[in-house]
Formats: sequence, structure tokens, C-alpha cells
Amino acid sequence: MTTSESSRIAARRVARGDVVRIGARVGFAARGVLYLLVGVLAVRIALTGTGEQADRGGALAEVAATPFGAVVLWALGIGLAGMAVWRLSEALFGAAGRGGDGTGKRVASGARCVFYGVSSFLVLAFAVGRRSSGAGSTDQQSRDITGRLLELPGGPWWVGAVAAGFLGAGLWMAGRAVLRAYRKHLVWDRMSASQRRFMDVTGIAGGVGRGVVFGAIGYFGLRAAVTFDPKESKGMDDTIRSFAQTPAGPWLLVAVAVGLVLFGLFSFGQVKWRDV
Repeated sequence: MTTSESSRIAARRVARGDVVRIGARVGFAARGVLYLLVGVLAVRIALTGTGEQADRGGALAEVAATPFGAVVLWALGIGLAGMAVWRLSEALFGAAGRGGDGTGKRVASGARCVFYGVSSFLVLAFAVGRRSSGAGSTDQQSRDITGRLLELPGGPWWVGAVAAGFLGAGLWMAGRAVLRAYRKHLVWDRMSASQRRFMDVTGIAGGVGRGVVFGAIGYFGLRAAVTFDPKESKGMDDTIRSFAQTPAGPWLLVAVAVGLVLFGLFSFGQVKWRDV
């Protein structure tokens, strides 16, 4: 066995070791906390019309206001970093389960690694006092990024491509939830009937709610591309609020908000039953 082969085997063992697995489970817990808080904020907006931010920034501000807020913020940031490392290990060495070595799944894991890595950086930046980095309004960030892309050659196409990505991701999330695709990633055979029911209820409703939000973000992005107007672009906060402006009124916002809460609970279930 060559030195390079030995190194690859050692790296694979580390990637599939207990530390990375613990990082993944802590990451699911951190994701659950953030979605749970965003969902609760969205419910409050629907019922009271409060001006709070129903996005990552609002969730972090909510955490910071608690007695142990600083400790929790660091825990959330480290947890998301653990999730990023786990996704990186999947991108490099393949995911657990059947078909985990497929190219498509590795690319998806790489994209998720980047997403959670950036999220971790923003949360930790907020924890060390750079509040504008971690808790900035996703609405303003979305408009700023859209404006910069529109200024590039072929700008509307760039914006449209990103928006189509969000729209496609939303449909993919909702579709997988309805089809219960999450089951193949769980230790389903070792779960009791009540545990399976919990994961089905939270997985389907939560996945659809999350998918609707991502899809709506993509829809507003496409409007910005067509109208060449960055103000048409919306972050999570404005997107969530927009559901109250539909014919269904605040009740659609409540339904979406409850879906986000349930996705947070689903993430907590993944802490224990996800096959990592």
C-alpha cells in the first residue's frame, strides 16, 4: 500500500469517525433552533403585526436577548460549523447509505457545506459583536446582491438563474417531503411507531413549509430579473410577510410559520434518528 493510499484511508476514517458524526448531530440541533425561532417570530407577526424580523437576523437577536444568549450564539455557530464539516466529508468521501457515492449527491453535499459554512461564519460574527454581519436584514442583503448582479453584463440572466435555483430548491424540498424521501436517511427500522409518526408529521408539514418559503424567494427573484428592479427581490423576512397579503390573509402566513416550526422539530428528531 502506497503512502497516498494510506493517507486517503486515514482521511476517510476521520471523515466517518465519531467527531464528524457528533458535529452533524449538533448541526441538526442548531438548524432546529434557528427554524423554530424563525417560525415563532412569523407566528407573532401573523397574529400581532409586530415589526420583528422573521429571518436569521431576527432569530439571533431573539437568542441574544436571553440571559445566556452569548453562550447559545457560540453553540449555534459551532453547531453549524459541525454541519459544514460533515457535509464536506460527504462531498469528499460519499454519504452514508445506498448511493451515497454518487456524483450528484457529492455535489449537493458540497453546496450544503458552503451554505452551512457561510451561516456559521455569520452567526459567529454576530456572537463576537459584529451584529451587522450576522443579523443584517436578509431583505436588504437580497436587494443589495440583486442590484450588484443586475449591473453585470447579462445581469437579468444572472439574477434569473439564482432565482430559478431558489425556486427549484423550494419545489425539490416540498416534493421530497411529500414523497417522504427523508425516511431513507433515518434509522427507520429501529424507530417505534410513535417516533415514526412524529417524523412523518414534522417531516412532511415542515418540509413543505420550508419549500414554500424558498420557492417564494425564487419567485420574487424572477420578478426582479424581469423588471430589472432589485426592489422586487425579497429576503426571508419580506417573503414570509408577503403571505399575509394573499387572499388567504394572515392565515396563510400562520400555516407557513407553523410549517417552519415543525421543520425545526423535525431537525431535532434528526439529531437522534438521522443515519450519519
